[in-house]
Amino acid sequence: MIDEVYNFNLNYVVETIKESRAQTVGLQFPDGFKRKAIGIAEEIEKRTDTRVLISANPCFGACDVDTWLSGAVDILFHFGHAEIPEIGAHVPNTIFIEAESRIDPVPVVEKAVFEIEAGVAATATATASAAAGSFVCSVGLVSTVQFVHTLPRVQRYLAEHGIRGVIKSGDSRIAHPGLVLGCNFSAVPDCDLHLYIGTGDFHALGVAIATKKQVIIADPVMCEVRRPDVDKVLRQRCAAIERSLGAQSFGILVSTRPGQCRKELAFDLRETGLAHGLDAHILIADMVTPEVLLPFSVDFFVNTACPRIAIDDAMRYPVPMLTPAEFAVAIGEMKWEDLVFDEIT
Repeated sequence: MIDEVYNFNLNYVVETIKESRAQTVGLQFPDGFKRKAIGIAEEIEKRTDTRVLISANPCFGACDVDTWLSGAVDILFHFGHAEIPEIGAHVPNTIFIEAESRIDPVPVVEKAVFEIEAGVAATATATASAAAGSFVCSVGLVSTVQFVHTLPRVQRYLAEHGIRGVIKSGDSRIAHPGLVLGCNFSAVPDCDLHLYIGTGDFHALGVAIATKKQVIIADPVMCEVRRPDVDKVLRQRCAAIERSLGAQSFGILVSTRPGQCRKELAFDLRETGLAHGLDAHILIADMVTPEVLLPFSVDFFVNTACPRIAIDDAMRYPVPMLTPAEFAVAIGEMKWEDLVFDEIT
């Protein structure tokens, strides 16, 4: 077994290669799975008559397919993300392997029940069941692709404890009910609060900012319950906006990667900036990094590529990095209290 925690579905990968009679195979992984890449490549080459190429490029999502590699091989297997339907037209030979987790979520959800009851008790919509004397509330269940298949099991467990778990389908970018992306929260239901099953804090943070509701993180890997630090991030975003006030020039960042390229939005932002007397320039890049932007002398950037660039990586840049909505706040076209999380829909 390649991995005891995540299912890389190698039997399916091998059968697909054999059926297609592929001669060259590409593999792409997010950074957290790259340590498995060589072992998976060796297993594929041992079981098939193919040559395997591994993408060493960073990969942050299903929108981040290595298009050069997909054009250089017969089949590209993209591990760790669910397919975004609109990406398929750009990379028709790419197969997405979701790498589901084998970890049972119930032990950490059991810990989360106390946090859920405490959180909902503080909301105006929480009610008590007079008949049974049990606690009744609605909790939106969300996750990333590694754990989204566990949400029905979590829903059943919560029901046994008088908690109504709600799982919602998202828009056309969302492959599974309850799935959240770093740039899309359309599968987040309107509930008293939300329970995020997964690792890391970024997706839970996005849900909290997008819904302005409480979010509890139940991390099955760490078996830990915690909350995202929303106030800290909002303070950082407010500071970035304030540093942009009075600026004279800005760069609008556009990614060439499928699923991230929002050039029409960039054109609109440029026109808005020009109307406010700002010097505005559109900058195109495959991957947005501080090194790529270093030669460009502007007072701040507005990011239309992956929203994580402005949220997770903002401190790496020498000038403020704003989202489109934050730009609207900076130029006075939106109020701070109306700020929304940047989503790609």
